[in-house]
This record gives sequence, structure tokens and C-alpha cells, in this order.
Amino acid sequence: MNERSGPVPAEDHPGPPPAHPLEPWPDTVRWQRISTDLIWVELIRLGILLAVLLIGLGVGWAASGHWAFGAALGLVLLLAGWRAVTIVRAVRAWGYAERADDLLVRHGLLVRRLSIVPYSRMQFVDVSAGPLERAFDLATVQLHTAAAASDARVPGLRPAEASRLRDRLTALGEDRAEGL
Repeated sequence: MNERSGPVPAEDHPGPPPAHPLEPWPDTVRWQRISTDLIWVELIRLGILLAVLLIGLGVGWAASGHWAFGAALGLVLLLAGWRAVTIVRAVRAWGYAERADDLLVRHGLLVRRLSIVPYSRMQFVDVSAGPLERAFDLATVQLHTAAAASDARVPGLRPAEASRLRDRLTALGEDRAEGL
């Protein structure tokens, strides 16, 4: 029995140290990673945007000969290289974890974001795949809740995993919503 009044200091409790309060990604869950093929999808999207910008700037530079177009070309190439590096790191930062009562979705490098979506709050689950995603055999699971700001998505899933996750989330959402 502790004779002191008030809470017992942390050093009196054996066990692992508490997580850092600013660390949003709990280590107590088993994180599932998304497919790294999403890197190629995002790099191709970047390449298409880059091609359009470079053609436009190249035509402007050829037509006017002004140095600003050349400087803009260099800046666009520099930013595209930086974005390519961040795409690789950002895709590797995505993950999701299924817990008993909610789904956790994490992403972000500079600003880390953890979305916790209770199964009972889900209204519907959407699976989508654009042309590039289909070419790489990928899909995105989008969770919709009553609050638009709380919607979470899990990109870069194989279609079979996306279907499994959709069906599981839908079933868990229906089970949890019955008590309301």
C-alpha cells in the first residue's frame, strides 16, 4: 500500500515507458502496409503533370526567348525531383490497423496524421480504382462517416484485400450500429 496521497509516480510502476505524447502512431497495434506499387502510380501522375508544364514552359521560352521561362523550367525540374523523393517516402508512411471497435489509418511525413474511425460511425464504405490504379492492380478503400472531416481512405490495396476490408468494415459497422 502506498502511504503517499495522490497518484503514484511512474517510476513506481514496472513496465514499458509511456509513448511520447506527440507520437500519433501507437506501437500496440499490428500495422498493415499498402502496396509499394502505389509509388509507380504517383510517379506516373507526377510525370504527366511535369510533361504538361515542361511543354508549356518550353513553348513559351521558344516563342519569347525570355530568361524567366528558362528559370521556371529549372525550378519545375527541381521541384519535380523533390516531389519524386517525397512520393516514395509518403507511400511507405501509409498504413492501417484493424482493432476490435475501430479502424486506424496513418499517413504523413512532416505532419503525421492518425485517423481513428469507429465501426459504429461508418455510414458506407467505397472501393474505387482509377485507370492508373487498375493498370497496377490497385484499389482505394474510402470510409464515409456522418462528419465529412472524419472520412479516411486507404489507397494502394490489392483488389482482393480491398474487397475483404470493405466487407469486414461493412459487417462490423452493421453489428456496431444495431446498438444505437
